Amino acid sequence: MRRKRREHELPPVVAKLGWQYHHVGIPYTDPRVQEQHLADLGVHVYGFATSPYGIEWMRFEPQCRVPDIVRTVPHVAFVVKDMKKALNGREVLIEPNEPSAGVRVAFILHDGAPVELMEFAKPKVGRPPAKRGSRTTR
Repeated sequence: MRRKRREHELPPVVAKLGWQYHHVGIPYTDPRVQEQHLADLGVHVYGFATSPYGIEWMRFEPQCRVPDIVRTVPHVAFVVKDMKKALNGREVLIEPNEPSAGVRVAFILHDGAPVELMEFAKPKVGRPPAKRGSRTTR
């Protein structure tokens, strides 16, 4: 039997697996003045860049190819370090895909609720080129 989480404890995917909260996506149906249209995805989004809480409002066009549950039920999104490992043993709702360069996303279904998993490409680490004439001597 699983031990129940206490009120002061973080969810196990955060506390034990290291997942990080990214945003909550809330479907809406009425156009908003400042929404952004992502034409290639068939989605309009609002609030993500400005919400201090990570709230992203999402309006789906009829041709958008996402399951009805994503269109109608809010979802929480987590950043994961290893998408394949994070999906292991979970019910996959939307297979991993790359909606923009360097970002992989997938949706799972947990207890009737959609959960988005996000994996960001690791930035290439290297030394920046030295600027000419920027060296100081003493």
